[in-house]
Amino acid sequence: MLVREAMTSPVVTIPRTATVRQAIRVLHEHEITALPVVDDAGRLAGIVSEMDLLRGVFERDPRAFARPVATTASPAPRLVEEVMTRDVETARPNTDAATLADTMMRTRIKSVPVLDGDDIVGIVSRRDLIAILARSDARIHDDVLAAIEEYAPDGRRWEVSVRDGAVELRGGADEPARRIADILARTVPGVTRVSIREAGGRD
Repeated sequence: MLVREAMTSPVVTIPRTATVRQAIRVLHEHEITALPVVDDAGRLAGIVSEMDLLRGVFERDPRAFARPVATTASPAPRLVEEVMTRDVETARPNTDAATLADTMMRTRIKSVPVLDGDDIVGIVSRRDLIAILARSDARIHDDVLAAIEEYAPDGRRWEVSVRDGAVELRGGADEPARRIADILARTVPGVTRVSIREAGGRD
């Protein structure tokens, strides 16, 4: 599966000159966790997350303390460009979604903007990846079968079974046809593994 099949598009962005409070409202209204930040030309300048926007926003409530607490000496950040992350991990539409998922887990990044040239064409969040994995086995089965029947030679000879996203193909095709069927099955969103067995049950 490619990133373009997993990403959310169109993507909601925020100007770097927007206020922190404006960005908070956008996140809340769209029920998202991060916003790509754009410059005056609409190019990616950074990304801002929920955690970035919460920095320094809340004052301590004196009711929670036995003694008076000192207020923060410095004012809270006012503009998005003051709190955004400037070194942004990005992906391309044709990036392998599994590769991106590995990167997100390794770096603990929650959202990755998708660029086509300088254009922001989407964003992939952990929620997007979870949504892909949440697809039902029945839907994956139908999509795998449809892909094989449309593009693979003698596609109708294959039997398809799916359990928890793992696809098993059964058929008596030759090696080139097996390879094509395997590739097609792996392009279907939600597929976690593909195995091929001959009609008689032998791998």
